[in-house]
Amino acid sequence: MHHFHYVGPNLHCESVDLAEIARLYGTPTYVYSAETMADNYRRLAEGLSGLDLQICYAMKANSNIALLRHFSNLGAGFDLVGGGEIKRVLAAGANVKSSVFAGIGKTEAEIQLALENGIFSFHVESEPELARINHVAGKLGVKAPIAIRVNPDVDAHTHAKITTGKSDNKFGIPLKHAAAAYEAASKYPNLTIKGVQMHIGSQLTSVAPFIEAVRKITPFVGELKALYGITYFSIGGGMGIVYKDALASGAKVWWDAQPADQRPLTPETYAAALVPLLQPLGLKIVLEHGRFMVGNSGVLLAKVEHLKRGAGKNFLIVDAAMNDLVRPAMYESYHEIVPLHRDSGRRALVADVVGPICESGDCFAKDRQLQEVGEGEYIAFMSAGAYGYTMASRYNTRAMAAEVLVKGGTFELINARETFEQQIAGEKIPAFLK
Repeated sequence: MHHFHYVGPNLHCESVDLAEIARLYGTPTYVYSAETMADNYRRLAEGLSGLDLQICYAMKANSNIALLRHFSNLGAGFDLVGGGEIKRVLAAGANVKSSVFAGIGKTEAEIQLALENGIFSFHVESEPELARINHVAGKLGVKAPIAIRVNPDVDAHTHAKITTGKSDNKFGIPLKHAAAAYEAASKYPNLTIKGVQMHIGSQLTSVAPFIEAVRKITPFVGELKALYGITYFSIGGGMGIVYKDALASGAKVWWDAQPADQRPLTPETYAAALVPLLQPLGLKIVLEHGRFMVGNSGVLLAKVEHLKRGAGKNFLIVDAAMNDLVRPAMYESYHEIVPLHRDSGRRALVADVVGPICESGDCFAKDRQLQEVGEGEYIAFMSAGAYGYTMASRYNTRAMAAEVLVKGGTFELINARETFEQQIAGEKIPAFLK
């Protein structure tokens, strides 16, 4: 469910007409719904209320500090990857004491920053990392809390570039080697074994892989509790969202019309399947969802530049590009594309929706049927709240997009569009070229 809907002919986010935002701040612009994020968080927390639960928002999905403050206010910790994300949490006025630090290449400086700010736990990806964390903790005179990421070798049945729980992925330690890794960890004087972690992939649309992974790992979790007194089990994140029919999916009538075996994975279905498996462990359960929290909470607004009619092919050229939203170019991902002003009297248009970048890959959709839209009109790319702005770039010296947060009938700019001067502020011409 989400809070994007038409009011009459005009697309709204909550109670705000999106065309008003486009006119005020220009395009491309990301717009986020605060209420959708809150709903997603609450549904997940309520569904798993029978557990000792900590939700750590996977901020790589969208790391704007306004969104981090919003999730912190709701009670979330954070799933962090790198020192920059730690600094973003601190800049948001939140803390890292309920947060976990993931990633396969933590530097000594990043480990020190996490320890100095009271990180809840490190999620360790390799035995060399254990030695590095122990070394830094020793220099600081503290004990570092750790959990080892165990790779269960479970197929998440998702895109190859976002699966993480198979034996040939770069993440974690295979289950068959995990006992030895924990034994090695127990011998380091500056480490405290606190838990165990797993994560099998992103954009999972069925609960079955989660069930398989939890069942595969839980016997080992019980052994760790008996041997080392671990206090938590992180089952990662990865719950998928609706991309096709994303606009309609915000309405209950759409949901009721879906066959029971084809309905999207929901927090209620997820919780009903996993709580009975997790509750007997008697441990704190940590979740690290990102896309589920923010994916359907955001859209990318763009303006039509013109329609190029070719021999057997139409191209709808818009002012957004692959630098703004790279998922279609990178993953062949689908985003629903809708007009901000809907007019049932207009004829349908079939076109490739493309941006102005000098790459053939700068294409959002091929042979997509849309309402015909003209130069200067606005469209929205749905389900763009996750892995949109955070994966954006300045390719072709294009400015980073603006970001706006909506709550009810109010909205505010939370990230101004980048200026050219900001883009080149760190660049210089060396003296030997002058």
